Amino acid sequence: MIKQLRDWVSAQDLDGELADWISRPSVSRTGEGMAEAAAHGLRLLRASGLHAREVETGGWPALVGTADGPGPHVLIYGHYDVQPAGPLELWTTPPFVPSIRDGRMYGRGTGDNKGQHLAHLLGLRALRDLTGGFPCRVTVLLDGEEEIGSPHLAAAVRQVGQPDLVIWSDGPVHESGHECVVLGVRGILMFELRARGANRPLHSGNWGGVAPNPAWALVQLLATMRSADGTVTVAGFADDVAPLTDGQRAALEDFPVNVAQTLEAIGADGLEPPPWLGIRARLTLPTLTVNSLSCEDSGDHRAVIPDVAVARCEARLVGGQTPGQVADAIRRHVARYAPDVEFRAGAAMAPSTTLPETPYTATIVQAVEDVHGRRPLLVPSLGGSLPMAVLSDGLSCPCYGVPLANADEANHAADENLDLDRFRRGIVAAATIQLALAAHS
Repeated sequence: MIKQLRDWVSAQDLDGELADWISRPSVSRTGEGMAEAAAHGLRLLRASGLHAREVETGGWPALVGTADGPGPHVLIYGHYDVQPAGPLELWTTPPFVPSIRDGRMYGRGTGDNKGQHLAHLLGLRALRDLTGGFPCRVTVLLDGEEEIGSPHLAAAVRQVGQPDLVIWSDGPVHESGHECVVLGVRGILMFELRARGANRPLHSGNWGGVAPNPAWALVQLLATMRSADGTVTVAGFADDVAPLTDGQRAALEDFPVNVAQTLEAIGADGLEPPPWLGIRARLTLPTLTVNSLSCEDSGDHRAVIPDVAVARCEARLVGGQTPGQVADAIRRHVARYAPDVEFRAGAAMAPSTTLPETPYTATIVQAVEDVHGRRPLLVPSLGGSLPMAVLSDGLSCPCYGVPLANADEANHAADENLDLDRFRRGIVAAATIQLALAAHS
């Protein structure tokens, strides 16, 4: 069947269909093109043989397509919104005028995420054309707000029924080009610490050693939150972190990492403490990060004692943690060590974890191997954050990521692109996964 799928892909003008989708802006942050893109997304769902509808969420609508089949109920998640283009002068060609250079299509949304969910839709279309139907019951859910944190995704999820598993394709393959199956994502809690001193900036000579300096208060607070060896010292921060299973540990051991090469690529002399911990293992652990540390001095760095100092921070979360629990732990810590410092919780996403021991894992891994001719890397958790917990926890079912984009897709950046060979192979892989899941059942 894989050969038939490849022949089907070769016979279609799929590059043109991708270009048409990319040429329709859908910037959720500003609203640019969202209504027109939603209408086109519904047309794409229907063209793949799905019953399509728009689901109101209280924000930008979600798009849902459904079809019956004898196999398990598979929910395919993607998002049709994209990041803003950013500075136009950084693009070689206009961001919403797709162009092909050296086997890649360039344009905003090519890799993130229109090209990847379109590959799944085209895989379904190929199965319909070649077999007359679908091997599995399928629901496609296209989020209209992923790029702004998916604040209303739960409202859409409540309207899609109960799937047996979720498949999503977002982000790139491994930096080596090796295919992956991703089992989880870290969550995130963003927060701000704000310290105040006098009611205005003061001359540092006249007031030095007299007026309180909020910058020192903030630095000293931060020093109580993490030790020099990298241990987070906030009580209750990581108490509920779930230990890794044997399957997760085995996947980590199989994951290729060249520490020296990685450090050279980022121009760093060493890893963050502790030095003995492997890179991949670090991405399965929670973190506490200072993103920026500044005083409100208008950027002119005068010789003053500042009146306000601000630290913008984040915690990346893993299985067992919740944003609310971590926020409470940090809030208690701040109240204990620096009660005059203000804690402001910001955007948050919960972590999502699917265990390698879950029954569908081996089936999906084998399907990807059958298409690409080599076993994919099994990734226990991405370092970054996606709204997968709304699906894995909200629906109580396993979630599998099958990235289809090239490692250098430049998502969120200028000259975002998608390798068209990967796009075509992704169509075959998406269809093969459906066939494998039907056989699994």
